[in-house]
Amino acid sequence: MSVKIKCVAKQLPKYSRTTDEIIPFLDAWLAGQDERFIRKVKKIFEGAAVDKRYSIMDPIEVFTQTSFEERNAIYVREVIDLGEKVLQKALQKANWKPETLDYIITVSCTGIMIPSLDAYLINSLHLRQDIVRLPVTEMGCAAGVSGIIYAKNFLQANPGKRAAVIAVESPTATFQLDDFSMANIVSAAIFGDGAACVLLSSHEADEGPEVLAEEMYHFYDNIHMMGFKLTNSGLQMVLDIEVPETISNHFPDIIHPFLAKNNVSIEAIDHLIFHPGGKKIVQTVESLFSSLGKNINDTKEVLRLYGNMSSATVLYVLERIMDENPKKGELGLLLSFGPGFSAQRVLLQF
Repeated sequence: MSVKIKCVAKQLPKYSRTTDEIIPFLDAWLAGQDERFIRKVKKIFEGAAVDKRYSIMDPIEVFTQTSFEERNAIYVREVIDLGEKVLQKALQKANWKPETLDYIITVSCTGIMIPSLDAYLINSLHLRQDIVRLPVTEMGCAAGVSGIIYAKNFLQANPGKRAAVIAVESPTATFQLDDFSMANIVSAAIFGDGAACVLLSSHEADEGPEVLAEEMYHFYDNIHMMGFKLTNSGLQMVLDIEVPETISNHFPDIIHPFLAKNNVSIEAIDHLIFHPGGKKIVQTVESLFSSLGKNINDTKEVLRLYGNMSSATVLYVLERIMDENPKKGELGLLLSFGPGFSAQRVLLQF
């Protein structure tokens, strides 16, 4: 039983600023800090390879001292709005009725809400009362691909069904005003907010790239590399400087055995659909594949246009690839990294 990706849709928040427009906010935020430190922070923002960031909050709100409760309330309100819009957009793109969905997976790690987003979507879009729901809350940037893996396994076991994976993230809601650590500064420089929805199907009549294989890869003894620390002021970013090097060291084990299990080599992959975790990670991945004549231009472009939107970002790359109408039979490799530390991989055939 084959499982196919019917379509991908994206939805951006209402607020946005270019990097140049963010610099004056940095001046106000960093007032009183050492001049060399201020120059370093600005250089990080200007060199992040992100031209524009979208946010669920106006920049004035982002750089205003608020309680965790106040900021999380904004997160809940805006995540519901973005989730509704992106799911509706995807259903319209696929020409599916909401009641034809059998499985809904919602993904977010940048705030806390119970009931989870899927419960709100069931009510607002009047999804079926027997729909199977799965909220994924603690897998970070890898969760968008994780959601596809979970959906694929469900659909493969249940022929003639349909699933939606909805990723909605707001890293700006986790920005810590009193934290001048490199982790907080780098994350603010590379992250932005956004939502994406992937529709998948095991209906014979539904068309789209087929999910040939999927697999997770877990790095031992690297739990400290990435995540959030829950503090009185909110979710505080944990981001180790060695993340790019660690990924580089594990890359052969992440890629080649997975492809070999499916009788495919990296040379046969036509489309590299990689999560743009940040400029250094992108450069690391690009250096590993440039000698093979491969490029990750779509990954770099998504980073430039939107920044890293955590779990939703790689889905923006997937949408760009699908919109380019790959030739029938071409192969794509979907890959993202997240806390744990882990890598999620999906092999697609267009």
